[in-house]
Amino acid sequence: MSPQPVPPSVPPPRLVGWPVLIAVLAVALSFGGWGLWQVFGRHVGEAPTAAQSREQQQRIEILEQRSATLARSDQITRDANRDLQATLSERDEEIAGLRADVAFYERFVGATAQRRGLSVHELTLQPQDEQAWHFTATLTQNLNRGAVNAGRLLVSVEGTEAGKLRRLGWADLRQQPNAPGVPYSFKYFQQVEGDLLLPPGFKPVRVIARVVPQSGAAVEQSFPWAQAAAKEGAGEGSTGTR
Repeated sequence: MSPQPVPPSVPPPRLVGWPVLIAVLAVALSFGGWGLWQVFGRHVGEAPTAAQSREQQQRIEILEQRSATLARSDQITRDANRDLQATLSERDEEIAGLRADVAFYERFVGATAQRRGLSVHELTLQPQDEQAWHFTATLTQNLNRGAVNAGRLLVSVEGTEAGKLRRLGWADLRQQPNAPGVPYSFKYFQQVEGDLLLPPGFKPVRVIARVVPQSGAAVEQSFPWAQAAAKEGAGEGSTGTR
């Protein structure tokens, strides 16, 4: 037998060293970082253009103007509502006053009005200073319809002074001896006004209105001072005839 040929030997592969691997990895990372910068980092830190700045400023100004307009509109609406409420309240008061006037007129001139003679319908007092007061007396009558009732009104005040009861007559309140009363002349009603002057230290309790017609008996009606001075339209007082 002839000897078999020996196959040629194959040299073993060379191992790549660590320095080569590190160099390849560094190159790959460099290319990757450059690509990322191209995609994402190109516009980072770039200032907006002048056109973009103007556009943003215009948008801000428009939004601020809209906000100011809405705030002004809201304030105008609030003011209008407040004025409307005040006007409605005034109209309600006027309507209530007109209804009271109508009821007052119907009481004396209406077809079903009850016939009444001369009387003081109400008396009110308004302070002028510590001693001075202004009075308004409403005189009425519908017993003699169409007839003129004329005469004079005298006012007196009862109260206390130094712990004692005292009545101040018309002359005392006017500080004028033989002071004439306030004249009146009407068919159905009339408001008569005048001024009173109380002495220092006098505490009023009751005010008396005395109506003296030119013909017929005088009529005297009294009202609590506190009631007459507390509100307009003190209502009817107690009646007496002299």
